[in-house]
Amino acid sequence: MKKFIKKHLLVIIGVGIGAVAGYLYWDFVGCKSGSCAITSKPLNSTVYGAVMGGLLFSIFSTAKKQKNTANGR
Repeated sequence: MKKFIKKHLLVIIGVGIGAVAGYLYWDFVGCKSGSCAITSKPLNSTVYGAVMGGLLFSIFSTAKKQKNTANGR
């Protein structure tokens, strides 16, 4: 578990920041009429922000990918 957290720490931080940003967006800017799909409810906005934060911070991840050595290359 420690290894997983250490490996994905940047993405986990991005998810947390994105969730907070999504909630704050709903609170300050969100669609109050209820016709907007993402910003009409705080849960939708928070989850969307968390996903976007995780994706954004995963760009900066430096985890190395293992090469497939089954072919001997």
